[in-house]
Amino acid sequence: MNSFIEELKWRGLFADMMPGTDEQLNKEVTTAYIGFDPTADSLHIGSLIQIKILAHFQQHGHKPIALVGGATGMIGDPSGKSAERNLLDEATLLHYVDCLKNQLSKFLDFEGDGPNKAELMNNYDWMKNISFLDFAKNVGKNITVNYMMAKDSVKKRFSGDGGADGMSFTEFTYQLIQGYDFLHLYQNNNVKLQMGGSDQWGNITTGTELIRRKAQGEAFALTVPLITKADGSKFGKSESGENYWLDKKKTSPYKFYQFWLNATDEDAERFIKFYTFIAKEEIEALVEEHKTAPHERKLQKRLAEEVTVWVHGREEYEKALKASEILFGRSTAEDLVSLDEETFLEVFDGVPQKEVAKTDVLGINIVDLLSEKSGFLKSKSEAQREIKGNAISVNKEKVNDTYTANESDLIDGKFLLLQKGKKSYFIVKVI
Repeated sequence: MNSFIEELKWRGLFADMMPGTDEQLNKEVTTAYIGFDPTADSLHIGSLIQIKILAHFQQHGHKPIALVGGATGMIGDPSGKSAERNLLDEATLLHYVDCLKNQLSKFLDFEGDGPNKAELMNNYDWMKNISFLDFAKNVGKNITVNYMMAKDSVKKRFSGDGGADGMSFTEFTYQLIQGYDFLHLYQNNNVKLQMGGSDQWGNITTGTELIRRKAQGEAFALTVPLITKADGSKFGKSESGENYWLDKKKTSPYKFYQFWLNATDEDAERFIKFYTFIAKEEIEALVEEHKTAPHERKLQKRLAEEVTVWVHGREEYEKALKASEILFGRSTAEDLVSLDEETFLEVFDGVPQKEVAKTDVLGINIVDLLSEKSGFLKSKSEAQREIKGNAISVNKEKVNDTYTANESDLIDGKFLLLQKGKKSYFIVKVI
């Protein structure tokens, strides 16, 4: 069996492939593509598996193409959707395309002149000049409506699954346009394989059928499973339904790191195969080590490290790690003061805070700051009692009754973290 397919299988990332795919990959350096529709100005972690597949493909000596769907994004893929997508205006779509191009260029090797150098393409480049009549005559003529209706993505919508009211002609044409992409890439870029999630099987095989009928050629399909959590629930969203984005401006590296760190033992064992490049032997050793001391969460920590470094880089990972250790007392005041506002507020999400004038914070005795200036403690006597009992910390460091805050103590230049005991926190926002 081809080494790339073997890799996918042991990682649990193989769903199906057309006959002959294995032989094609063994025969020669093969060019394959995966499409990414620009539905937002960033990809989210739901796209990481597709990116990972392209990266594995390149590591095994083959040539990957990341196709940004500037044209298909105008329509919206009906696969897995119970209702019609909102259409984007052209300016918004082009902005999204540029954003996705920048993101994808971080994950694959586009440098050098080797036969498997990655490429980035946009299907709008070849679709924009095709008239509707030309498309209907030269593409639509080759695929019957019966063939298109038999696809799961179409059947589910027409049967009313998910409360849908059928499907518009616009979305019905999606599989033809995606199929034409495959034909175009086959004829112009020697692409012989399209890969994607298992929900894409129907769209991909429409492309192989077009290639067979229109170009008398042979092309192949390979799909990976759709990822869910071990309990069957949807993967990649918070409990409130928000996405975890790959753009740090939309999801901070700290929050991204926490997502992976909070995986259950069962999910961590699966995800470390799915989302990292760690070799089989090392993963198996990690799993066994984790089982002997699950409370240490070594599997989750390694998973969170690998994925955060891959997406955001080592420096952002180190910052996220320091931020996550602040709550457990394994960090310094310098670590805390170095946090940016967004990360600081995420670490201490839900902690009460009050805006206080700078003149009522800096240079003010700690007893006054704790009581009448901030309102954290009810009275000066309570503040004095807690300080005497060594229970008060500022920015995670114990203080005595002579302490006064100065400018260098402010977190991101605007916050001071007050603490009583181990778990009672209060944020002073300096204005």
